[in-house]
Amino acid sequence: MEPIEIVGYAAAVLTTISFVPQAAKIIKTKDTKSISLGMYALFSIGVLGWLIYGIITRTLPVVLANGVTLCFASVILTYKIKYK
Repeated sequence: MEPIEIVGYAAAVLTTISFVPQAAKIIKTKDTKSISLGMYALFSIGVLGWLIYGIITRTLPVVLANGVTLCFASVILTYKIKYK
C-alpha cells in the first residue's frame, strides 16, 4: 500500500467515526433541536456527491468513507425530520 493510500484510509476512518457520537446521542435521546436541518440536508447531498465521485473514479477510501458517513448523516437527518 502506498503512503498516500494510508493517508486516505486514515482520513476516511477519522472523518467517518466522527459521526458516531452524534448519531448515537440522537438515536438515544431523539433530541435534534440543536442541529440544523438545512446543514444536514446539504451535507448529506454533498456526501452523496462524493460517494458517486468515488464510485466513478474507483477510489476506495472515498467510497468507503462517504458510504458510511452518508448512512450516519441520513440517520441524523431522518431523526431531525421525524422528531421535530
